[in-house]
Amino acid sequence: MQFLLTFVVTSLVAPLAPAAHPATTLSGVEAMTTTVFQEQQTSFSGLGFRVNFQSDELVEGFAFVPGIEYWRNSTRLEQYGINAMRRDATLALDARYHFRFNSMSPYLGAGYGLHFLTTEVEAPAFGLPRAETSLTKGGLALLGGILVPMGGKFQNFIEVKYHHVTDYSQFKLNFRIGFGL
Repeated sequence: MQFLLTFVVTSLVAPLAPAAHPATTLSGVEAMTTTVFQEQQTSFSGLGFRVNFQSDELVEGFAFVPGIEYWRNSTRLEQYGINAMRRDATLALDARYHFRFNSMSPYLGAGYGLHFLTTEVEAPAFGLPRAETSLTKGGLALLGGILVPMGGKFQNFIEVKYHHVTDYSQFKLNFRIGFGL
């Protein structure tokens, strides 16, 4: 519920940011799939959605990229009656700088994410009918990637991103498709 409330408030406030600097424009949208490597976990998949805001009056090639990322990982051990689930919904704001190199555009960036983390465990045979822990943590992120035009306004991205979240650090390999506006 806390994530939903924060998401709604952010969705209402985010469109006001470009109004603060009239030359800032919505320049693209991105959808992504991600492979997540979380601290002390095996890899699993997640999804994300981002929008790009640019202003060539500030610094050419620089973009602000708010987004939402989500993953969920569950394990079920039937023979022991154990179910475990972890999930993370992240509201992120990244800043990226794109270098121009022929038709490709490599980029580097950094950002901050607000992570809404939940862990659930059910193990009735071991005296734990159901336990749930939810917490919210902030963390810095570093990222780098390459944008490759596909034709028209469509773009393909490959990106690596590291989220430094105390006790929940994540390394992600992101594949995205974008549409420039």
